[in-house]
Amino acid sequence: MIALPIIASFALLPYVAAQESLPIQAIEAHFTQARIVPEYFDTFNPSATLELDYAGTKLTPGQKVTKEQVGPTPVVTVTPANSSVTLDGTYTIAMIDVDVVGAELDEGVTRHWLVNGVTIENGVVSNSSATAITPYAGPWPAAGSGPHRYIVALYQQPSTFVAPEGFTGPLPVGVYDFEDYVEDSGLGPLVAANYINVEEGTATASQVATSAVVTSTLPAAAAAGGSSTRSGGTTGTGTGTAAASTNTSGAIKLALSPIGALLAGLSIFAL
Repeated sequence: MIALPIIASFALLPYVAAQESLPIQAIEAHFTQARIVPEYFDTFNPSATLELDYAGTKLTPGQKVTKEQVGPTPVVTVTPANSSVTLDGTYTIAMIDVDVVGAELDEGVTRHWLVNGVTIENGVVSNSSATAITPYAGPWPAAGSGPHRYIVALYQQPSTFVAPEGFTGPLPVGVYDFEDYVEDSGLGPLVAANYINVEEGTATASQVATSAVVTSTLPAAAAAGGSSTRSGGTTGTGTGTAAASTNTSGAIKLALSPIGALLAGLSIFAL
């Protein structure tokens, strides 16, 4: 005979698994809401979440801030989506300005931060032994150009990593093809990313409207992945993680399964 506490524990497992990956669903939704997907990334499937802390102020995804608020280098914290994701080895961290929603990005994006060889110590990104290609330079959008989307992205850096030609020394803020940089250097996959909105003055042109993300309405995914697909179609896939699922009906079944399983267990126990 199976004891009731054991039955209840089994019944709750799907629910716990579903809830564990909800933050990943939230950041994916934010990137879609901001039209970073598909304007810049065709797909976005991180295996961890990334938090930005500016002088003790932790920013939420897509938060609107002034350039003064994000002037100092942030403390970056990375949290695995689930227990199957490990954050060891070295990484590359970058901040890029992908401009306002609807901007033409074919000519590249603006590099505000690019550091190779960072590590993650107790969940915090450390650059103690890293190589800064472009030291952190805070957002500085042109006045009247509207709210710019600044992405902070963390890519896995393999042992075979070699910086592309022209990216071996200190470089100022400048325009470049970041996706080409990722591909040419062999970086990948995209482990985690976040973004903020920074605007200077009042926009002089009409802006494309976006809607807010209501986190409580998001379906929980079955698992977290670890990949992104660039506009050209190249895909990076994380190791040791499962692909994410956004099946809404499946999420509803997971949410209801603890109750159904528990009732079933009670029935068996009664027999």
